[in-house]
Amino acid sequence: MVESNKNLKQQYNHVIHIDSRQRIDITGVSEVITFNEDSVLLVTNMGTLNIKGKNMKVNKLNVDNGDMSIEGEFISLTYINKDVKNKESIMKKLFK
Repeated sequence: MVESNKNLKQQYNHVIHIDSRQRIDITGVSEVITFNEDSVLLVTNMGTLNIKGKNMKVNKLNVDNGDMSIEGEFISLTYINKDVKNKESIMKKLFK
């Protein structure tokens, strides 16, 4: 049963909607790794997303359907990776 729930989470589209750099609505969220007023690190079905800002607070979080809403002053959104194994293989190829 856990495996089927995990597969359902991965099927949601990943969309980010930014409203005046003061509100972000995100879909496709499967896990929140860390959260504080200055940084949010979360896992989406498109990779790990790092959001930096000021005075951030979560208005809505529903990892069952992958929805999240954050308010605050946003400075940057950065994807860290999508697939670590793929990144490692690229690095190995570069340094051969």
